[in-house]
Amino acid sequence: MTISHLLLLKNANVHAPEALGLHQLLIGGGKILWMGAGDPGLSQALGAEVVDLQGQRLIPGFIDAHVHVSGGGGEAGHASRVPAPGLSRYTRAGVTTVVGLLGTDDLARGMPELLAHVYGLREQGLSAFAWCGGYHLPPSTLTGSVRGDIAFVEPILGVGELALSDHRSSQPTLDELLRVASEAHVAGLMSGKAGVVHLHLGDGERGLDLVRRTLDTSELPPRVFQPTHVNRRKALFEEAIALAQRGCHIDITAFPVEDGEDAWSAEDALLRYLDSDAPPQRVSLSSDGGGCLPSFDAEGRVTHMDVGDSWSLATTLQTLLARGLPLDRALPAFSCNPAALLRLHGKGRIAVGMDADLVALGDDGLPASVWAGGELHWQAGKAVRRGMFER
Repeated sequence: MTISHLLLLKNANVHAPEALGLHQLLIGGGKILWMGAGDPGLSQALGAEVVDLQGQRLIPGFIDAHVHVSGGGGEAGHASRVPAPGLSRYTRAGVTTVVGLLGTDDLARGMPELLAHVYGLREQGLSAFAWCGGYHLPPSTLTGSVRGDIAFVEPILGVGELALSDHRSSQPTLDELLRVASEAHVAGLMSGKAGVVHLHLGDGERGLDLVRRTLDTSELPPRVFQPTHVNRRKALFEEAIALAQRGCHIDITAFPVEDGEDAWSAEDALLRYLDSDAPPQRVSLSSDGGGCLPSFDAEGRVTHMDVGDSWSLATTLQTLLARGLPLDRALPAFSCNPAALLRLHGKGRIAVGMDADLVALGDDGLPASVWAGGELHWQAGKAVRRGMFER
């Protein structure tokens, strides 16, 4: 009797993210069922599909925890709203888990639409979760409160991207930030979820001052606060490293940086972070995929607009490897670090019992094959699976 949906990956150079050398992996039911250095000799008896990776590096699928799954934008009029990215925009980049959110437009786009896109991505084989809220206060919610959303809506892990130091924000006060953070923290305790406040940082001179004040004046644990876009100004990045030393988790954005710009590219930022004395487990990378990347003039009007793409994570890893960073040092920021912060059990590592979210890297350091939940999505430069409305 043949058991279906079994896959044996042979001769995989596993980075779990630790370098483990050549292994064989048996995959079934979306999980890694067995792995070892020898051949189990069961593939024919079990009717497993066999794929010989011929020594390719096998890594955990990326966790992109800052994605506008329903589309971002809207800062330059209603026509500037960015369309929702299709499934293969994630998988071609090696992304197998996303956390969707709302940004500037948390009015026309609300939580029902965001969650519909999250559920739609799940139906297409991707692991997908959400932040409730958006840039503004009061936060956009489904149940009427941050605490209710996190406690009772399964995909919602925390609240974000609440905007600080940005002309588009609600200009929250210390008390307002403390109230939102306490709601998220308590809901996390109730539900066993992360209960994190994911904070959008603009380029305002106040930087992370409000976060420092919350740590100085409250009993909330530092892990509740996760500032993102911290590499958008060099001085802001130094503030972020200091917060990581106090126990916060910081998130680097893989957006384009021009020569001479007062910002660090994602690869420069990660290298600088790893060379500091901040804990290496308290940093992650995300793409701002599907989001608007606007430039503004002195009066706050959009002068230029780009769109974020999860592909920037793939090219960031490629650049880090080309610059000599060992793969096992680079990978945690893409995988096990965000998995640990967000309490995504089964994600971020290659081990027996973990989800079979796997990426085989080509010789060029880019994803060659991508499996999400053990199902092949991307191979040899082509999407094996596409979203329903992708061409």
